[in-house]
Amino acid sequence: MSSHLPRAALALLLLGCSSTRTDAESRAAMRAQARGSETPVASATVARTATPEPVLHAGKDFVEEVKLLYRVVACSGDAKLPANVDAPSVDAYCAELRSTIEKYEKRYVSVAKPFLRDLEPAGLPKRVVYPFSGGDLATALTTYADAETITTLSLELAGDPRRLATITREALRVSLGKLRMQLGELFDVGDFSRSETLKTTQRGEIPGELAFFLVSLAVHHLEPVSLRYFTLEGDGVVHYLDENEIAQAEAVLAEHRKGTWHPPDFSESFANVEIGFRTLGDDAAPVRVHRHIAVNLADDHLSGTPNVLAYLAAQGDVSAMTKAASYLLWQDGFSTIRSYLVEHAVFMVSDSTGIPPGFATSAGLDQDTYGSFSASLLSANAEHNEAFKKLWKEEPQRPLPFRFGYKDRSGKDHLLVTKRK
Repeated sequence: MSSHLPRAALALLLLGCSSTRTDAESRAAMRAQARGSETPVASATVARTATPEPVLHAGKDFVEEVKLLYRVVACSGDAKLPANVDAPSVDAYCAELRSTIEKYEKRYVSVAKPFLRDLEPAGLPKRVVYPFSGGDLATALTTYADAETITTLSLELAGDPRRLATITREALRVSLGKLRMQLGELFDVGDFSRSETLKTTQRGEIPGELAFFLVSLAVHHLEPVSLRYFTLEGDGVVHYLDENEIAQAEAVLAEHRKGTWHPPDFSESFANVEIGFRTLGDDAAPVRVHRHIAVNLADDHLSGTPNVLAYLAAQGDVSAMTKAASYLLWQDGFSTIRSYLVEHAVFMVSDSTGIPPGFATSAGLDQDTYGSFSASLLSANAEHNEAFKKLWKEEPQRPLPFRFGYKDRSGKDHLLVTKRK
């Protein structure tokens, strides 16, 4: 399998990962231990034991801001609307959104969730990694209903959660209208958001990417209990930003992760987000974690962000998924993230934008097919297209009662499960 990075270099990046604990002394000791290792690296295979999760009390917690956002953009929770937030505008938006959520639950979640749960093998890792996710936390929660930690990765930055405190009535009305349109593709129409739509989430009074995540929680009757922003240290350790760090970065706008994306209108502090969440209204329910990392997953960008690879490797064995990912995993320029998935995903659910059969077979992975596949929806690698057609032809015909990402070129639904033997 080819990679933009030499395999030995990729191995060093992945093996350089360590604990995600936030205690500084533990991190220092861990790094010292890593530096002291003299074992030569012969391949990109890494240890698959996950390291401990960080605690949820480090850094600045925007808990009040996220509860207000949850009330306004996800139409759930009991946060009181401040005087500047126009209640009639919120009520009008929520009447429409609640109807959409109810239909989405009935049409999609109630069908897909039990189907996908029945596919899961025993002992499946409860850490989920979802590359090319856009704002789609909803499908991750449908696909892996018992996940304890979900990491999504995409070009979009999370956004600044504080702007509702000063929003005007007209700005709120316009912003909610724009958000409703953005949400429509995922929940009303096509089971995924177009790139052209996701680009527009990077500017405005409502943080679009974060809003997508909060609506996804509402769909699954979950609620946010914490909101923190973070960076990744060189060894992949999560560093939560405190108030002082956020204030110091305030004047410098974040950079977009791809030139064709709209430049963000907030600081880099608000790129990567962690949401602690639990079952709605159940204070005794365990707190679960969603982390979103804003990153370009192309090889030439990932080579400059080894901390992302180190973080991913520190998750150990994972469950994975992707869908509507523009067939990027078919391309040589995305071989690094593909190699990561091949080596670390015990179980992966995707449409045909997942791992092509040639790479799966070389790694000793099995693939099961559902629905029908004739050719890729978008123009893509001819060799992989033929391999997928052959795979679907040779596999038993298994029905698929819902859409998962792209349809094939003939308009048929299809799903692929890639799993370790």
